[in-house]
Amino acid sequence: MSELERVPPGVDPRVPSVARVYDYLLGGKDHLAIDRAFADKLLAVAPETRLVARANRLFLVRAVRHLARRGVRQFLDLGTGIPTSPSVHEVARALAPDSRVVYVDYDPVVRLHSEVLLASSPGVEAIQADLREPGAILGDPRVTRLIDFSQPVGVLMVGILHFILDSEDPAGIVADFRKWMAPGSHLVVTHAMADSSPEAIAQLSTATAGTSAQSVFRTREEVLRLTEGFELVGPGLAPVHEWRIPGEEEDESPIPLLEGVPAVRIDAAVGRLVTPAEPGGL
Repeated sequence: MSELERVPPGVDPRVPSVARVYDYLLGGKDHLAIDRAFADKLLAVAPETRLVARANRLFLVRAVRHLARRGVRQFLDLGTGIPTSPSVHEVARALAPDSRVVYVDYDPVVRLHSEVLLASSPGVEAIQADLREPGAILGDPRVTRLIDFSQPVGVLMVGILHFILDSEDPAGIVADFRKWMAPGSHLVVTHAMADSSPEAIAQLSTATAGTSAQSVFRTREEVLRLTEGFELVGPGLAPVHEWRIPGEEEDESPIPLLEGVPAVRIDAAVGRLVTPAEPGGL
């Protein structure tokens, strides 16, 4: 079967997909020629992008382990991307086999891959929805069937908020999810930072303008505003490859480079909700 024959209905093979580009950067196999060409353009501008993508993924694994050790047993993964092992449910269930996970992505290719992967995984669900529409996600019966918002939940927004433009109100989107989260819940965030190389930012902005990969590089203060209402744990907002909880070190494949400030910088934070959430409802 040719590459184009594998494209599901409704997917334009002439348009790159953030999820498929990320899959390519991580060494996956679920991408198209347009995605590889787009990723290669990014790598030409910022050669360390593949390493940053890998560091971002390793942070996700560390964060999920941290939450599972803190008793979180349900996870809402927003902008999950094409399934990559270890997935969130694999990481969580290695520590807590009763963990429940809902994966959310607006890309139909992600949904199809997730449905195949999760067909034999009770307590794990994948839905096609857009982060920009919190009400549709939080009201989806497949979400409410698995996620009990009266109990702590881990809401994962890893590598997604920098694709939300200022005009789309990223802080308001986070706040809408926060209203549904019980005390003891956690928010996990990674974000492209404005203190990346100005040259890389300018070239990436030009290369991605008008595409689904158009990114907003925000300042530290702007990213911290996205986490308002949460108490940051560990090192707070820190470079993604440096975010660690003392005593929770894990054996991981070393990542070369990523010392100092890479040309494209991604910072990470985990916030814990310690005060009662506002009444749910959108």
